[in-house]
Amino acid sequence: MRMNRGSLVTFAASLLLIGCARAPAVNILGSFFPAWMICLTLSVIFVFVIRLILVRFRLETEIGPLALFYPCVVVFTTCLLWLIFFH
Repeated sequence: MRMNRGSLVTFAASLLLIGCARAPAVNILGSFFPAWMICLTLSVIFVFVIRLILVRFRLETEIGPLALFYPCVVVFTTCLLWLIFFH
């Protein structure tokens, strides 16, 4: 069976668009935001609170490289929040 170029492009596009059944967006006051953006915002706030607690109890000096620690905690909590609330 031989397919022409238009049929092949249509077939490839349909395979690429299979996962686009529902947009992962959340309606906030009439404006749709991606779910990951909400999780990232909450995660940055959460990590800021964690930093304040660590500084308050003088535990921040016990943590390894801070430039590596805080971004990793942000990524971890972002993914965790997304899994808990949107998956």
